[in-house]
Amino acid sequence: MIAATPTADRMAVLRGRIRIVVSITITWNVIEAVIAIIAGGAASSAALVGFGLDSIVEVLSAAAVAWQFAAPDPQRREKTALRVIAVSFFALAAYVSVDAVLALIGLNEPEHSAVGIVLAALSLIVMPFLSWFERRTGRELGSASAVADSKQTLICTYLSAALLAGLLLNSLFGWAWADSIAALVIAVFAIREGVEAWRGDACCAAPVAVLTGEQESDTCKDACCGETS
Repeated sequence: MIAATPTADRMAVLRGRIRIVVSITITWNVIEAVIAIIAGGAASSAALVGFGLDSIVEVLSAAAVAWQFAAPDPQRREKTALRVIAVSFFALAAYVSVDAVLALIGLNEPEHSAVGIVLAALSLIVMPFLSWFERRTGRELGSASAVADSKQTLICTYLSAALLAGLLLNSLFGWAWADSIAALVIAVFAIREGVEAWRGDACCAAPVAVLTGEQESDTCKDACCGETS
């Protein structure tokens, strides 16, 4: 299936949308990171601190995309933006894994965190919409980095669910290990998405060269789009 190439005016609109959603994502995640890290530190929660660090990674990821699209030719910055996103994922996975293991062997004892529960619940509401909007726009624009960033935002949704489950189990039943398991889930997702970002494997995103007419588009040939050529 040959994807339609957006007109110059349409591309300008799409790039504007990317800038808007990136700005919203950065603002939300800065607030989320501050609250999660402070609350996580107070409760000795590896999962909550890890969630806060994931929010910082999301800020770096979104900032990388913003930096890319601030250039007259975003294509030249695409690979670098993807590398920044990937390295951020790996750093997050390393820190969270160590913290979770320390908790599992008894060096840290997570406590109840009402603030963390509320924060995770709010994230479950906000993140899916931001991810969907950026992914849809990024695919139409043909930006691998925008799609990769949207996947990072989607991961935040999954992590919010894992965090919420871990915090609730710890609060309701005193299962401290649930917090560490939630943290390790965060690390696994981070490694997986870091590898994909490093490879430039952003599902259904065409190279920006397609938009300039330098090569023919053959996007959405894989199963991730639900279509075949």
